[in-house]
Amino acid sequence: MTNGFSIDIKNLTKKFGAFTAVDDVSFSVKKGEIFGFLGPNGSGKSTTIRMLCGLMSPTSGTAEVAGFDINQNPEQVKTKIGYMSQRFSLYNDITVSQNIDFWGTLYKVSASDLKERKESLIADLNLEDWKNRLTQTLPGGIKQRLALGCAMLHQPEIIFLDEPTGGVDPVSRRNFWSVIDQLSASGTTVFVTTHFLDEAEYCQNVGMIYNAKLIALGSPTALRENTFKETSIELDVSNPMEAVSIIPDHPDVAESSIFGNLVHAILKPGISWSPDVETSFRTFLESRHLVLKSAEPVVPSLEDVFIHLIDQISKGKA
Repeated sequence: MTNGFSIDIKNLTKKFGAFTAVDDVSFSVKKGEIFGFLGPNGSGKSTTIRMLCGLMSPTSGTAEVAGFDINQNPEQVKTKIGYMSQRFSLYNDITVSQNIDFWGTLYKVSASDLKERKESLIADLNLEDWKNRLTQTLPGGIKQRLALGCAMLHQPEIIFLDEPTGGVDPVSRRNFWSVIDQLSASGTTVFVTTHFLDEAEYCQNVGMIYNAKLIALGSPTALRENTFKETSIELDVSNPMEAVSIIPDHPDVAESSIFGNLVHAILKPGISWSPDVETSFRTFLESRHLVLKSAEPVVPSLEDVFIHLIDQISKGKA
């Protein structure tokens, strides 16, 4: 591995005719790290992951994955990685147990190793009660665990997970991330793409991609601290959709965004949260026939970071 990195990307670019899907992206991922690659649909996440898996050639630039150059040795790359695609890719008309056997054979795992690994995976992923069920009858969260287990059968150095928690319930998402934590603790590098910004909190480092360009890179804490030097507040206000468009008119506000059923606002430099500032917000909103139920300073979320960066790009300030 280059300089201790499991993944080392330099100026990676992919074009489809006149369309640029990935634009001059560079970053590195350490061994055993959980790296989150975040961005909206169509931003370039899946194209990047396919290039790193040796499934697609870049237009320019390169990367080393598990010590192998993706341009020169894509087949060697494939022997060192596991890949879980966006769409469920296992066979629905056979059982959980049969899927594991099939993929173990495909990965050329010996019969003795496959037996041992299969038993371990079924136990670790809590699939014992499901192993003889047809895969098509499984709930989404169980299918997700099975797909991850099959991708791990050959004990790869790096696991690539492309939108692994799409379409599953919040409890299954949390359970899935606990498995990812265990993988990382065992030394496996985990590269995960997602558009769920809250999931980035589980990652040691995060890359944010937007319109094919990498717009931010760092730990969740560093991204928050480096993006926001000013005070962030959370407002519980009647009609938040209307409020978010009005609050920027307040003289102390730099920007605002929707956060669930709440509104997040960034105060201007030099403005701190105080009872007087809260009173001014309450009066300001009441003058526009809105009720401020509560307000308090908060630590900015990664969603706040991403929205702020996109806003800066749209204003030509990034």
